[in-house]
Formats: sequence, C-alpha cells, structure tokens
Amino acid sequence: MTEVVVAGGGLAGLVAARHLAEAGADVRLYERHGEVGGRVRSTRRDGFVFDRGFQVLFTAYPAVGRELDLDALDLRTFVPGAVVARPGHRATLSDPLRDPFSAVETLFNRDVTVGDKLRVLGLYRELRDKPDAEIFGGPDASTREYLRERGFSGKFLANFAEPFYGGITLDRSLSTSRKAFEFTFKMLATGDTAVPARGMGAISDQLAASARDAGARIRTDETVTEVGTDGRVELGRETDAADAVVVATDPKRARELTGVDAIPTDAKGCVTQYYAFDGEELDAGRRLLLNAESASPNQIAQLSSVAPEYAPEDRNLLSATYLGAPDDPDETLAARTARTLESWYPERRLDLDLLHTSRIEFGQFAQPPGVYDGLPAVRAPEGSVYLAGEYTEASSLNAAMQSGRTAARAVRADLDLQ
Repeated sequence: MTEVVVAGGGLAGLVAARHLAEAGADVRLYERHGEVGGRVRSTRRDGFVFDRGFQVLFTAYPAVGRELDLDALDLRTFVPGAVVARPGHRATLSDPLRDPFSAVETLFNRDVTVGDKLRVLGLYRELRDKPDAEIFGGPDASTREYLRERGFSGKFLANFAEPFYGGITLDRSLSTSRKAFEFTFKMLATGDTAVPARGMGAISDQLAASARDAGARIRTDETVTEVGTDGRVELGRETDAADAVVVATDPKRARELTGVDAIPTDAKGCVTQYYAFDGEELDAGRRLLLNAESASPNQIAQLSSVAPEYAPEDRNLLSATYLGAPDDPDETLAARTARTLESWYPERRLDLDLLHTSRIEFGQFAQPPGVYDGLPAVRAPEGSVYLAGEYTEASSLNAAMQSGRTAARAVRADLDLQ
C-alpha cells in the first residue's frame, strides 16, 4: 500500500489527509499541538466560546462547498455591513440589497458620500460574477490605490475600508493586494459571513473526523523535526518513512523543513480579547462595530448576539481585536476597550469582565501587490515532498483548504493513486 505522511494538522493538512486516504493511501498525520486545527481552534470554558482570534467563515468560499458540511456546522450569521463608530457617534452602513431593513439608515449615513454608495453597488455588480482566475490574474496594485482609482472618497477609506478590510487582512493601511480585496468583496457579496454555533474550531473538528473516517491516522503532540527528500520523517526519538510527505505546517516551519525560500514568512498579527457584560446587548446587534478613529481596537464584535451559544444565557460576550502585535499587558488593553466603548456609548455603563486574551503573532502572511506571482507550487520541494498550506495560494481559510486538495491531487498523480 502507498504510504503518505502529513506533517501538520491545520486545515490544509486535514484536507490533504482525507483526500489521500480516500484514494487508498495509508496516511499518517502528525500534529505538534495537543489538538488539530492550527490557527482555527476554539477554547470552551465556563459556558463561553473563545476562538483563536476573531475569525469568520465566508460561506461563498469555493472550498467550503467541497470540503465542509455546513448543515452539520450549524452556522450563525452576521448581518451584512457594519456600524461605524467614534466618540459620541454610531451609524449603520450596510448592504441595502441584502439587508433592506437598513436601507434608510444606510442612505442617510454621512460617514461616506452618496457617490461612494453608488460605487459600492457598481463593485457588487462587477465582482459577484467575476471568475476567481480573472481576479487573481493580471496587473496588481494596493487596495488603497485600487479604491482611489475607482473614485472612492477619503471618507470611505478612513471610515469604512480601513477598519473593515483592515480587520479582514490585518492591514489597516490598505497596502494589501487589490486581488485580495476583490476576492473578499466577491465572497461578501455572494454569501454569508458566519461562525459555527460551537465556535470556529468546529470546522477543524469536522475536517479531522472526515479524515479519520476515510482511514487517516492522526497523532497529536508529535513534532516533525526533519523531512528527507526520500520520504524519511524524523519525529524526535522516532523515524517514520513513506512514499510521499506532505508538509502542511505553519510557513516558518515549512520553510525550515523543506528549504523552499519562496514560502512567505512576513507576518501580520493581532490580539483579540474576549469580555463578558451583563444587561441588554448593544444596539449593533449582529453587526461589527468599526473603530473609525484608530486600530486600538480596530473592531468589536458582539459574538453572543451572532451566536447565542458563545455565552451563557444570562451574559453577553464581546470580542475586541487589536491589529499588529501590541505587547501591552492584558489589563491595559481591556481598559482601552472599556474607554472606547464608553466613548461610543455614553448613554450606557458597561462593566466589562476580561475572560480571555488570544495573541496571534502569525495570523496571516503579508500580501502586498505582486505577492501571488511568487508563491511556491505544491511540488516546489525536492524529492517526494509536497507543500500544503495557504502560502501556496493566498492567505485565507479557503486557500488553506484548497491547498490541501491540490497537494493531495499532486501526490495521487505522481504515485498513480486512484
């Protein structure tokens, strides 16, 4: 029987393991942490759910329909758009085509111009049917340059694009590739933004269960320390050998194991804190609160309004995300969040209870203009070694799952698996 080792139990590794096992290979997956999922994990404590940083699932992702059972994930959805907030000011800016109840509020929102609203509708019509291959092909530019060229105002950039897309790409400067913007905009326009009722970690749990059901063996707390071009895998005190090795670790570790310098390792990080409070929920409901003034915090989400399962019945759960890697103590960040909310809601008194802090040093790899042209192929390593990771496609959950499928397809072709 053909033997395959998968190093890394994130989304890419789990998808690769499942497809290879389904093809008849003897698959052994090694994950260095005590649980699978990589960056897509959740902690459940005292009735609360804390994801590893603020994460959402775009249901329009092409890989979602191929790899996930959405009904089993029991998704809870956000309302399209957001609430733009600054001291003494909150205003809804939504998609009137998908959220008609907010049409009047959006129409009279002065945080962006009337021209901006018309240009957004133009983008919606243009991008919703644009093929992904066309989005990622052709010339590139920064998101800021792209939006400026299309005539969007400085108000639109500062009040909406910077905090909203900054939260998605962890880059409030909008220096990320226009291709990332166009793809994300298409996903937002054609599907829902959601979280599973049991947390984002339910996605990894489902992929792991599918891999096991297909016959893959998953071992946690096992670190791959070396990969040979002949299929040899070092596990500290143990050596394994296979006909092929799929390296699906984080980018830095993948570069160390394979020697492929094209793997991007420039990181975008963030810190997400979770707080509980009592009383009525905030009027933003299932919409994001965007900080129109600064990235401290960049956005706040009322998670228990989106997914009541994230908190006990008698409490509300908020998350606040700070971009970059601020090294301020947890209590300092929590106090800053409290002051920010107090300035946005001067009519409310919110006593926040800090529950959990998630510091993500490597949330995404940097995606400046032109980055996609230099990403490594799955067959980039020498010998019988393959890559599976978002860094072969783009920085997203979709790219991670797609890369696992692509790597499995390459192994199957090279080893003549069904």
